[in-house]
Formats: sequence, structure tokens, C-alpha cells
Amino acid sequence: MKKIVIAIDGFSSCGKSTMAKALARNIGYLYFDSGAMYRAVALYCMQNGIIANGEIDTERLRAAMDNIKITFGTDEETKAQITFLNDTNVESEIRSLEVSQQVSRVAALDFVRTALIDQQREMGKAKGIVMDGRDIGTTVFPDAELKIFVTASAEVRARRRYDELVARGSNPDYSEILANVVERDHLDQTREVSPLRKADDALLLDNSEMTIDGQLQWLCEQYKKIAEQ
Repeated sequence: MKKIVIAIDGFSSCGKSTMAKALARNIGYLYFDSGAMYRAVALYCMQNGIIANGEIDTERLRAAMDNIKITFGTDEETKAQITFLNDTNVESEIRSLEVSQQVSRVAALDFVRTALIDQQREMGKAKGIVMDGRDIGTTVFPDAELKIFVTASAEVRARRRYDELVARGSNPDYSEILANVVERDHLDQTREVSPLRKADDALLLDNSEMTIDGQLQWLCEQYKKIAEQ
């Protein structure tokens, strides 16, 4: 079968990364989490005082972009993807609610998106990849052979995020998470640069009531339709 680029976009906390990882493993493709890259930049801002009282010092961040190195690795035991920020494993830190509350603002900055989109396109040159995010099918890989747009209700997504944080040992507040999900939806859809939207040729997947196995089966079917042509 021919190698293709698979772009999976959609709202926050709708399980894009979980399904993208599972699909990549199943078909032997590389997986890249574009959202982790924006989260890593947000974490860098928080660690270095570039974000204070909810405001971003854009000039400091612009000057720092060349010093922000984001790479991916694999956990030897779990085989899960690990995100590195300047050679430090930050996979756990970037998944915190605190980072979630800042990442959409950071991702809305045009110079941040330009820098990371260039890196993402480089990753996809050889094809045979699955990448998920907000603008993969519309901006990063507009010519991707397979595009999926994932959605689910805000309540379902907040519950998934809550369960994920509990599993990581946190003690989150569901109402706070739901408010964050709603706010991120608004920010992602209304930002000036690469807003979240469904590409005209993307397949819509509402996974509110779907199991992970059901999603994987559906995704594999869509992949085979394209790759076997």
C-alpha cells in the first residue's frame, strides 16, 4: 500500500491523540502530536516568566523561539511518545491543567505557529505519518490524503480530561475543566491565525458515544480505502 499523510484535527480533549497513536501503531506509521509542541512552548513561557497574570510578553517569546527546541522520543517501557523541551522530558508537565489554561493563547500567536508549522511539515516530507492537532488538514498538510475532523460534546470531553488527570494522580475540579474546555473551543475557533475548522474534504467523526476500539476500527477502514487505491 502507498504511504500517505493522515491529518486528524478536532476540538480539545476529544481523544485525537489516543486515536492517532493507536492508528499509527496499527498501520506502522510514525505519530506526531502537534499539540504537544504548543504545550511545550506554553510550559517554557510559564517556566521563564514570559506569561504573568495571564498575559504573554510576546516580544520576549519572539526572541526566545530560536532557543526552544522540541523533540520526541519513546518511553522504553510503555512505548509511549515522550515530549522533550530542550532535551528535558516534559511529557507529564505539559499535560497539566495549568498548561491547558495557557496553550490556546500561545498557539494563537502567528510567529509561534509559523515556527512550529515549519517543523511539522519537515516531519511529514517522507509521508507515512499520523499527525493530530487543530490545523493539520487545513494549514500544515492541506494536501493530506486522509483528513479526519473529530468532535464530541463539551461535557464528554471535560469528563475525559478529568479522568485523565485523576489517572495521573491529580485531584481536579470537573467544573473548572469544563469551563476550560469551553474557553479553549472559543479561542481555537476565533483566533486570527489558522483557526480550528473542519477542512472541506475532511471526514467528520463524532466520537461522543464511541469506544476506543470502535474508533480504531473506523479509522483503519478509512485508511485502507485511501492507501489501497
